[in-house]
Amino acid sequence: MRVVAGTAKGRKLKSRDGKDTRPTTDRLKEALFAMLQFEVPEARFLDLFAGSGGIGIEALSRGAVHCVFVEKSRDAAGCIRENLQLTGFKGAAELLLKEVSTAIRALRAEDRQFDIIFMDPPYDKGLEMQTLLCLAENDILAEDGLIVVESSAKTRIEAPPGFEIVKERDHKISRLTFLRHEEPAE
Repeated sequence: MRVVAGTAKGRKLKSRDGKDTRPTTDRLKEALFAMLQFEVPEARFLDLFAGSGGIGIEALSRGAVHCVFVEKSRDAAGCIRENLQLTGFKGAAELLLKEVSTAIRALRAEDRQFDIIFMDPPYDKGLEMQTLLCLAENDILAEDGLIVVESSAKTRIEAPPGFEIVKERDHKISRLTFLRHEEPAE
């Protein structure tokens, strides 16, 4: 696993061993950031189910101004800290060692807003919809912001109330689903 582009391009990132994590492949990361290329510079980025932090670090490398990483595993959080140190992004990052729903509610209580919210929960456990509903209840997405869900290609994502799906792309076994705030009816 490596940083694909930007100021930390080519830096190798550490990842955790074991079946609990499934890092986003470099190919999928390239496709994702090609679709986000105009959204990332100067963005406030939220990386949910951050794992080793590869997606949030890629966003920082490509010009995001700040990234909050949310991960409940102490081992994975340690890996994120090491990767932030390796890439020099420690000062532009914040790590929350919490369950995702708890972190979302805490960020809402602090009135935090994010331009891009990325989530990559463990596949086939129903966490995508559970997390989207939590985001709908605790709206921390900036007005023109974007939510990106990485899921199994078999998983169908439905937009929670107040949001709409604007794009879906399948990549082998994975699917990227992009959501925005629903346009108000005229």
